Amino acid sequence: MMKPIYVDLPGVASLVTLATATIQRMVREGAFPKPRQLSANRVAWLLREVEDWAEERPISEILPPANTNRKK
Repeated sequence: MMKPIYVDLPGVASLVTLATATIQRMVREGAFPKPRQLSANRVAWLLREVEDWAEERPISEILPPANTNRKK
């Protein structure tokens, strides 16, 4: 399978584990890469730019939450 060049909003949200609304807000604030115009009615993110953005995130001192994946 080939690596995609462009990723749509749900795909970007899934890749970076953020909500779509958070991605949209961050784009408006200039804190996330802007999507590219693919056609008159279609935009998507260049995967390379999203990967670069992710690599630039600072290392966190916050520990991940405890495992809450228990079966009910």
